[in-house]
Amino acid sequence: MSTATYSSSFSWRDWVHPVVAGLISVLVNYGGTFILVFQAAKVAGLSPELTASWVWSVSIGVGVTGLVLSWRTKVPVITAWSTPAAAFLVTALATTPYEQAVGAYVISAALFVLLGLSGWFERLIRWIPPGIAAGLLAGILLQFGIQAFGGMSVDPWLVGTLVVAYVLLKRFTARYAVVGLLVLGLGLLFVLDRVELQGVSLQFATPVFTMPAFSVNALLSVALPLFLITLTGQYMPGMLVLRNDGYHTKASPIVSMTGFGSLLMAPFGSHAFNLAAITAAICTGPEAHENPSKRWIAGVAAGIFYILVGVFGVTLAAVFMALPATFITTLAGLALLGTIGGSLASALAEPKTREASLITFLAAAANIQFLGIGGAFWGLVIGLFAHVVLHVPFRRSH
Repeated sequence: MSTATYSSSFSWRDWVHPVVAGLISVLVNYGGTFILVFQAAKVAGLSPELTASWVWSVSIGVGVTGLVLSWRTKVPVITAWSTPAAAFLVTALATTPYEQAVGAYVISAALFVLLGLSGWFERLIRWIPPGIAAGLLAGILLQFGIQAFGGMSVDPWLVGTLVVAYVLLKRFTARYAVVGLLVLGLGLLFVLDRVELQGVSLQFATPVFTMPAFSVNALLSVALPLFLITLTGQYMPGMLVLRNDGYHTKASPIVSMTGFGSLLMAPFGSHAFNLAAITAAICTGPEAHENPSKRWIAGVAAGIFYILVGVFGVTLAAVFMALPATFITTLAGLALLGTIGGSLASALAEPKTREASLITFLAAAANIQFLGIGGAFWGLVIGLFAHVVLHVPFRRSH
């Protein structure tokens, strides 16, 4: 549970901010990274029906697990599909038959179920010092903060308007800054006719079952990399996001449930869904609600939005993807400013451990790509190494 005391009293104002935070996290996920799923489907030569089933399975799975976990724990547990895994599949599916890829999804999901039941991941998370966790989160999110302003180079009027609006809203109505920014931004896009919705019609998605096939090649080239990439690139930073914002929900039930959900949805095309990291930070910080005990509503809201997208499959996902990329990156970056600032302040607050936390922050921000593993993992490894060398006393032999 959260360190905050759970309160059962709600007014309508308590629902506005977390619901909008949940909506923004969904917009960012579909508008920012979901194109990778379509690219992987194209590489694999999947039919429109199989592609729609992939969208249905991953959206419904993410929605149900996030909704249930947030409702039961009263913590904003935000789930998502594995973005680094989707990027990996863009190349992996080119040489792996689809039925064997589905078999690899099943194996990877089963490994996560076992990992959650073992409690090993829970113990690992507890070993990470708070300063290292905060530095890692700040480093991961830094690029999103930079992109919030970097879009001015290609779309100065849209991005400039959003930045100015955000600053003015923070000055005069700080509590509703993110809500106002979303409403203003969407209104501006429609007024300027910047949303391409021609040919988009809502159609119900139909799941397609694919019988998994298993092979040693798919195990080694897809299942194991998929497991490691999702563990290090999603679950690890995702749990640290929750810890950084004061939530101490046990990791094991989250890993087990998302792994079990992935196992059920794998035959319908879902590659992996897991605890979110970047989009979770939109819902776990003060922008979602000033009272931490009421931010769980954002997790429930995000789950409902994901389920709605899943019901309509490709067509509704295409609506989100029709939003300009600069709008998505600017909205995400501005919504994460509070979390980035808070994480960086926490990382550097203690003078004794400041240098190790700073090293973690810079290493994570560098987004090192090595051995097929992403920057979050290497930032954590480098930060922990620095912390051990600088602060753990060594025994001297006499």
